[in-house]
Amino acid sequence: MNLVEYVIQSNIDIRKGVFFIGVIRLSNFYKSKKWKTKRQSILRRDEYLCRECKRYGKTTPATTVHHILPIEQRPDLKLSSLNLISLCNECHNKMHDRNTGGLTEKGLQWVERASPPTQ
Repeated sequence: MNLVEYVIQSNIDIRKGVFFIGVIRLSNFYKSKKWKTKRQSILRRDEYLCRECKRYGKTTPATTVHHILPIEQRPDLKLSSLNLISLCNECHNKMHDRNTGGLTEKGLQWVERASPPTQ
């Protein structure tokens, strides 16, 4: 099952930002040694460049590591390299609808892109 199928089958509405955080305390997670190590690893993997800008031939320094499927919805993928991309602040803001807390169309495109092809 790819990421899009999972979201659909799980009845997750990532546009409306209806999240259940559960036990995970995000502020503690982002301060953890595991996250800091993984963040550096992803930035290094992406050569410290924004992956979204790179798609358009621009070389913009990446400052943020983005969870393609939000951590609130898929805490099991919080440290998965397949679910993480390096972005500049401008592109990261374009991935999220700050009014609803959900993903924008651009964010949803990354969900599609990150999903393995169905056979």
